[in-house]
Amino acid sequence: MMVITHVIVGLALAVPVALLAPTAALPAAIGGIVGGLAPDLDVFWGQHRKTLHFPVLGLVPATAGAVAALIAPGSVTIGLAVGGVAFVAHAASDALGGGRELRPWERTNPNAVYDHVRGRWLAARYVVPYDGHPRDLLVSALVAVPVVLVYDGAVRWFTVALLVIAAAYAAVRKRVPKYVAPIVE
Repeated sequence: MMVITHVIVGLALAVPVALLAPTAALPAAIGGIVGGLAPDLDVFWGQHRKTLHFPVLGLVPATAGAVAALIAPGSVTIGLAVGGVAFVAHAASDALGGGRELRPWERTNPNAVYDHVRGRWLAARYVVPYDGHPRDLLVSALVAVPVVLVYDGAVRWFTVALLVIAAAYAAVRKRVPKYVAPIVE
């Protein structure tokens, strides 16, 4: 899935907080953005979808963060809780996508995301065949609806901007390898 989809999912995870505790809406949104984005930072170093992706182990800190927010609710604990859940949701949902390859529609690499507990790669499921696929854009759009309806101001417009960028990326996704391959291969 696109990193944009992961960020919008993180924002959607903040929606219940915004409804139940409006004063914590912004920290929850920031946590969702950071948690949705952070796992993909491993694309710049290490092995993508292995170094910072923890689909199973991520449940431990995400659960601890949620418990901390319930015991001592505050801007920091709520932001960390939503961020932790967004972080693990990102890693887990990558298993629903394509493999770790520049042209995932060719299906040459079946590895989706690394499971550190079992010490092996989880297989790609191709529910969302690859980042930028029309289904990926559809997920982004559907998940953005509650964010746009509940949030206003900067969070709403940030979400709309992400959708515009996602649509543009989806429109050119299959042409990206032509320009990126000389750099990464």
